[in-house]
Amino acid sequence: MSAPDRLGRRLIQLYAGLALYGASSALLVESGLGLEPWGVLHQGLAELTGLTIGVVSIFVGAAVLLLWIPLRQRPGLGTVSNVFVVGLAMDGTLALVPDAHDLAARVPLLVAGIVLNGVATGLYIAASFGPGPRDGLMTGLHRITGRSIRLVRTAIEVAVVATGFALGGTVGIGTVLYAVAIGPLAQVFLRVFAVSAASGGSTAVAAGQPAEAILRP
Repeated sequence: MSAPDRLGRRLIQLYAGLALYGASSALLVESGLGLEPWGVLHQGLAELTGLTIGVVSIFVGAAVLLLWIPLRQRPGLGTVSNVFVVGLAMDGTLALVPDAHDLAARVPLLVAGIVLNGVATGLYIAASFGPGPRDGLMTGLHRITGRSIRLVRTAIEVAVVATGFALGGTVGIGTVLYAVAIGPLAQVFLRVFAVSAASGGSTAVAAGQPAEAILRP
């Protein structure tokens, strides 16, 4: 694959991944059975402010990106694009998907949201255009504090879930299932969507990030 072709594929993967990530988050919202950690915070802030959850996601992403400055993190195209594309895709999907009231409809929405999130994560990270704002915060704190990625990620996500729940965000079985399933799903789809390097002998997947980190928008 030529260099222009690789770049074109990576750009398609980047924006498809970000759009699908927003759509998957919207499906979790529609299921009403529990959101991913940052989604709980976004929903809680949306309840507090009256803004849409997608707009809140954009504002939170921009605020987190500002925290990169003291951490001396460098954003990439994917980082900046993440701030806007995920939130817009989330609000667009919520406007299109009808409300689900029966459990028989909500469970498939939950499962579809989690699986689609894994697909989106694989697409986005394999494009290698930089981590999302929230994951850059995690890796930056890991580098500055010397604490493990696992500890830093857990501390951040516990804090955002607790804050979001206190503000009215939805925590439920979906939150638990997401936490259990997203790592294995992301690993599978990272391999599926890996982009061949210029030499043709290796692949580019989230270059420069700690091996144990599952980076999410």
